[in-house]
Amino acid sequence: MDYALAALSGVFFVAATYLLLSRALIRMLLGLGLIGNAVNLLIFVSGRLTRAVPPIVPVGETAPVLGANPLPQALILTAIVIGFAMFSFLLVLAYRAYQSLEADDTDKMRLAEPRGGPHPPMSY
Repeated sequence: MDYALAALSGVFFVAATYLLLSRALIRMLLGLGLIGNAVNLLIFVSGRLTRAVPPIVPVGETAPVLGANPLPQALILTAIVIGFAMFSFLLVLAYRAYQSLEADDTDKMRLAEPRGGPHPPMSY
């Protein structure tokens, strides 16, 4: 199961990279959200998924025998909250940019450049 979830995390990374390289602002935002989910899934897989034994200390023992590591789960919960706040802020920012510039394409959003002046390189 760990290999399948790690492969799914890799698929998420590939799809997020493809979306982030797009020129459309909404696709970039979706790629950013997808890459956050890929990182969360990767952290979750690294925390040893197990349902074999509940994390209860048996009688006569000082520590649980086997159990899921709670640290990656706490990190993921925090990352989900921060990622949602960042995504909602960037969504509002993109909507405001779309309202003022009336464009979703990043090439058409070059409003700060002078009309007669030299243009920046479009490719490298």
